[in-house]
Amino acid sequence: MALLPILVAPDPFLKLKAKRVDTVDDALRRLMDDMLETMYAAPGIGLAAPQVGVSKRLLVIDLAKEEEPKAPLCMVNPELTWLSDEEATYEEGCLSVPEHYADVVRPARVRVRFIDRQNEIREIEADGLLATVIQHEMDHLDGVLFVDHLTNLKRNMILRKLVKARKTTAGASL
Repeated sequence: MALLPILVAPDPFLKLKAKRVDTVDDALRRLMDDMLETMYAAPGIGLAAPQVGVSKRLLVIDLAKEEEPKAPLCMVNPELTWLSDEEATYEEGCLSVPEHYADVVRPARVRVRFIDRQNEIREIEADGLLATVIQHEMDHLDGVLFVDHLTNLKRNMILRKLVKARKTTAGASL
């Protein structure tokens, strides 16, 4: 397994729509394992393939606490088949938008159909944090970041800070 570099906004690759996956094979399972290792090391609870520069409709999630056994969930070509009318607000952050957090309102419950590691079609219903993380990671597959759910003012403030931080880091390494 390998740690993958995580793209940081406003990298233009993060705004692209990812391509559907034809089949889950050993190469894709290796990518899933690398993404999980990268997510755990970051540390994070979700990661989508576009965040590591791969245009595939693939995401990984693990909500297990540090003291709990790992419980990874890998979803290929996920599709929301139902959204609740009820909404929930969570403070979201993102590995591609480091050190920035904001409240985002999303459907409280969802049903999602996807292909698992064994190339089997699955469907699960999720609520709470899992529902939020699924929607957040699925947004990445369509080129949407959590900051795109914010007002223009808040989004632009965060993106300007990320650009400034990148310039400062680049200048320090000269």
